[in-house]
Amino acid sequence: MKRNFITENLWLKLASIFLAVVLWFFVMSSGRSVIIKEVPVQYINMPQSLEIVEMAKNVSVVIEGQKRLLSGLNQDDISVVVDLENMKAGKNIYSLSRKNIKMPKRLLITSISPQTVNLTLEERLKKEVSVKPVIVGSPEEGFAVEKIKIAPERVLIEGPQSLIRKTYVLKTEPIDISGIYENLQHSASLDITPNIKTGIREIKVDITVRKKR
Repeated sequence: MKRNFITENLWLKLASIFLAVVLWFFVMSSGRSVIIKEVPVQYINMPQSLEIVEMAKNVSVVIEGQKRLLSGLNQDDISVVVDLENMKAGKNIYSLSRKNIKMPKRLLITSISPQTVNLTLEERLKKEVSVKPVIVGSPEEGFAVEKIKIAPERVLIEGPQSLIRKTYVLKTEPIDISGIYENLQHSASLDITPNIKTGIREIKVDITVRKKR
């Protein structure tokens, strides 16, 4: 004989609802409250040989405490800290607990979502690549670009191996030469993706212009 889901253990379910209501009234009457915050994840102790390529940026936490404490809680007062010291290259799953939450002691964490964060780490790679100036526009009528010289012509980059292996050239920001009729010296920034690092941010570009015959 089929059991009715609603009537099965009815008294137990009613008691659970009653206790939940009592608890809610207790929390409200004692000057306590609950808030939900999106908290940024901080990653510490990154191994020098590794780079993060995929990571969780935020987690949601439910915080309970006195209303006056919760109302004065700033974003800087709470953080989620993930220690990467023992992480390996590849896909990693890190379990979060209340120990990962840094916040005032008189507040209580009642829930963390998600309870795990997925991380993808890769070996860090270094490589030297060439630099290409990006030129837009044209000199004044009757003039032409004779020569373009850049310094340095090559730079050392580093980052996740999957990204570095397929990077062969770094381009500069666009350099507009519209209407020029004399030589131009310009410092151009490199157009670099966030995961690529280099010690050089600007390239010196010398453009020589000649008059057409």
